[in-house]
Amino acid sequence: MSEKKMISVLQTYDVTTGERKVLRRFDEHIEAPNWGMDGTFLVYNSQGHIFRYDLQSGESAQIDTGICTRCNNDHVLSFDGKWIGISSGVDGDGASRVWTVPLTGGQPKQITPLKPSYLHGISPDGKTLAYCAERNGNFDVYTRSADGTGEETRLTTAEGLDDGPEFSPCGTYIWFNSVRSGLMQAFRMKADGSEQTQMTDDDRNNWFPHVSPDGKQVVFVSYYKDDVAPGDHPANKNICIRRMSAEGGPIETLIATDPEKGEKGGQGTMNVNSWSPDSRKFAFVTYVFED
Repeated sequence: MSEKKMISVLQTYDVTTGERKVLRRFDEHIEAPNWGMDGTFLVYNSQGHIFRYDLQSGESAQIDTGICTRCNNDHVLSFDGKWIGISSGVDGDGASRVWTVPLTGGQPKQITPLKPSYLHGISPDGKTLAYCAERNGNFDVYTRSADGTGEETRLTTAEGLDDGPEFSPCGTYIWFNSVRSGLMQAFRMKADGSEQTQMTDDDRNNWFPHVSPDGKQVVFVSYYKDDVAPGDHPANKNICIRRMSAEGGPIETLIATDPEKGEKGGQGTMNVNSWSPDSRKFAFVTYVFED
């Protein structure tokens, strides 16, 4: 029996109409789209590199990231649209560190000397990066100056995994996900780490809360409780993408992968913020397996 081929399906979802649109099917593995601040392009990672996808032409072009040739799916665009923060290892050392590079490409600047570090958030003023990092055997949320000066600041101290820190558009809050309640749930805290508040509380494992640019709604990836361990976010699982108000409250399921069609999701689907600038759509990836 021949092995099934995996297809990466890049898509958008319109939260006002409910329309799910396929942009392109890729034979290669792609992950984690960001939506460009001018609304004309997406950015994704594939095979250790970062690519820019033009929404009008449907064509992709690699962004030069210099020595960073092991880029993973934790990358974020600055609010001014001029640069991108990436998480990458380099040849000879594959451990992820945080770097910044012009969106037009160029030699990256290393921001975190310690490893592993995985970027998820850039403050609206572009001065601060928020990332998940393992230090002394525990994964927590840290911030650091975007120019790499000074020391990193630890914001969470709970045992177990705290991940996915992302600034709200107003800069007041950082959203993240944590296993501290037993299942992976979405949390919100002030940007200085105070007032850590649980925002979801149900029987799913909820990952990577992404706040819309207008600050009104949050979408996130949910795994079914018995499919994964709370601290794990593997690929190729049955998942949902769900939405709630940025103030909390009821959760609405927008998308569920269809196992009857061989469709899966999880790692790579929506690791980073992928909202369109008008807060009307978000981008995501699912994976199908074909003969």
